[in-house]
Amino acid sequence: MRAVAYTKSLPSSDPDCLVDVTLPDPAPPTGRDLLVEVRAISVNPVDAKVRMRADPGGTPKLLGYDAAGVVRAVGPDVTLFRPGDAVFYAGDITRPGTNAELHLVDERIVGPKPGKLSFAEAAAVPLTAITAWEALFDRLRIPRGTTPREEAVLIIGGAGGVGSIAVQLARQLTGLRVVATASRKETMDWARQMGAQDVLDHSGDLVAQAKALGVPVSAIFVTTHTEAHWAAICEIIAPQGAICLIDDPKSPPDIRMLKTKAASLHWELMFARPMHKTPDMQAQHDLLVEVSRMLEAGTLRTTLGEHFGAITAANLRRAHAAIESTTSRGKIVLEGFLEA
Repeated sequence: MRAVAYTKSLPSSDPDCLVDVTLPDPAPPTGRDLLVEVRAISVNPVDAKVRMRADPGGTPKLLGYDAAGVVRAVGPDVTLFRPGDAVFYAGDITRPGTNAELHLVDERIVGPKPGKLSFAEAAAVPLTAITAWEALFDRLRIPRGTTPREEAVLIIGGAGGVGSIAVQLARQLTGLRVVATASRKETMDWARQMGAQDVLDHSGDLVAQAKALGVPVSAIFVTTHTEAHWAAICEIIAPQGAICLIDDPKSPPDIRMLKTKAASLHWELMFARPMHKTPDMQAQHDLLVEVSRMLEAGTLRTTLGEHFGAITAANLRRAHAAIESTTSRGKIVLEGFLEA
């Protein structure tokens, strides 16, 4: 099968950081695995982080943690899908990634692809949707229901891949006032298009801007730059509020700053359920079913920002460089493999 791999940790500017390879097809699926013919993928910050932090020592390693495709074969214990079904999913960081023509994945973390979306549009969604959903509803435990509430959720980095989905989910499924941050006109406009009722400039005085909202901020979802904003976050959060982080601060945040408010701190990692085979692992399938229905109904929109063409090493290198710049808007998607 055709694939794009890396064999050693190199910067995205190096032409050898990602290479086109031909690998053996995966073994036939066992247990609850699906064998998926990958039609489209998207690129996430985790791809670049793994590429730089996990040197495979010369052995080709597959990245890729988003895919949309068609089920080609199923394991003997599969109950949720059949061959021919179109699916989308984010995969498991402990297994080979999706940057290949064929991919094995556990059905419990897979959802049905929305019929009205193209494979490229669908591939932009899973990892960010799972991350945003789990952060809002499993970690921050924001109540579902659209009855207006006199409090706000603040999403720092509201124009990025995760932030774009989090803004939509919070607006569609909760009664909180949805506030996002961005710093450029185009990213501010994007966050508003996603449904943010207010957009704060995170290059300015966040505390003053948050106070001007006139409502308590009971939940804060931080998608990026925790270190830069930590002092402001601790001042903004309401007493007994909750904060969820997904980025990787170089130095641990000082959680003592939360004590006087009895505020809580949570981590979100969407790979935790499949990594540890948790008893509720199928919760990711269930939420992807609901996300698929929302996308089909048009109440949630794909966050595809840019289409970089076919799934090739050259295009993936360009995507990794864009992700590392931290200025991309929405998701970068690649689709199809070039004929040999």
